[in-house]
Amino acid sequence: MGLKYVLCAKIEMKANKDVFHDVFTNKPHHVSTMSPLHIQGLELLEGDIGIVGSKICWNYTLGRWGKEDLQTILETIDHEKKVLTLKEFEGDVTDKYDSYKATLHIETKDEIDLVSWTLEYERPNENVPELINLLNFVVGMTKAIDDHHAN
Repeated sequence: MGLKYVLCAKIEMKANKDVFHDVFTNKPHHVSTMSPLHIQGLELLEGDIGIVGSKICWNYTLGRWGKEDLQTILETIDHEKKVLTLKEFEGDVTDKYDSYKATLHIETKDEIDLVSWTLEYERPNENVPELINLLNFVVGMTKAIDDHHAN
């Protein structure tokens, strides 16, 4: 049994919160244009974009790790609550970690729109680093997408 961790980040948005939910639900193939330093491409492996069970391969660059790919399945989606969950089933993260899941939630607190990311993962042992660099990556990507829509 590995070591289970949860990392969270909340990023204040300038753009319309509905736009952000729409991007990750219906237009993930546009993320590489909005945040090219983070995401270089996307390939639909199975199913249809925006449908639970669909599988996507994300090509991205993560600091010292360099070019990576992450194959995710759209595990859950709630349009009303603006929540979606992506679970990795193959790729560079699951090569090093026992499990990885990212939850995106668009919420409003005190009249401020927030993009909330929760990364849940399991390290096989203490020698495998925590995913702080991946959380920082997600925050940077989120800010780039927000800037793209706000400007």
